[in-house]
Amino acid sequence: MLIPLVTLLGTFVFKNLTWNGALLIPAGSSTLAALGLGIIVVFFVALMMLRETLASAMNEGRRLLDAIGWASVLPQMLAALGGGGGIFALVGVGKLVAGLITDVIPLGLPIVAVAAYCIGMTLFTIIMGNTFAAFPIMTAGIGLPIIVGHMGGNPAIMSAIGMLAGFCGTLMTPMVTPMAANFNIVPAALLELSDQHEVIKVQFHTAILLLIINILLMSILVFRF
Repeated sequence: MLIPLVTLLGTFVFKNLTWNGALLIPAGSSTLAALGLGIIVVFFVALMMLRETLASAMNEGRRLLDAIGWASVLPQMLAALGGGGGIFALVGVGKLVAGLITDVIPLGLPIVAVAAYCIGMTLFTIIMGNTFAAFPIMTAGIGLPIIVGHMGGNPAIMSAIGMLAGFCGTLMTPMVTPMAANFNIVPAALLELSDQHEVIKVQFHTAILLLIINILLMSILVFRF
């Protein structure tokens, strides 16, 4: 709990921190700086709580990296793909998706439009392995023009619940998508499970239930607030 606490407090402090009249932390980077500080603080607090040495922490980190293997580089790849989602939206992938969906599904009913958006977020997350990459595509294709523009839905509620629908896709992302490693392959490796698909098998039913709940929640809330 110290990591989010230090990050939150540090964000408010760092954004106004100056030295000789200039910002000590560049504008827009206060949260990242606070997060880095939070990790350092928690690292030394954990050493004191567990009465361990710095060497033992380094050895344990090496052991975890050996267990995870190549998947340890995936956070950087996920971050890059998240930015790539904006590129896909700029080149018109969202409009293409919207055209394909509207040709197949009648989006005149609010519940149908909401279901198409949420299920689309889930499916694109499974395909791309990243909700942040799926979000600009589905939002530009269905969310903004249909749910917000045509039907008058609340964009904040749509975006928040839409992201949750996308995370349902993360829980169902198959092993053939390398980006699934953060959530599905890594736990299987750390827990030394005999079946590398065991994690996703357990998560699948929960993900379907949460997707249904997200569709119902958006249908109820997005057009009322």
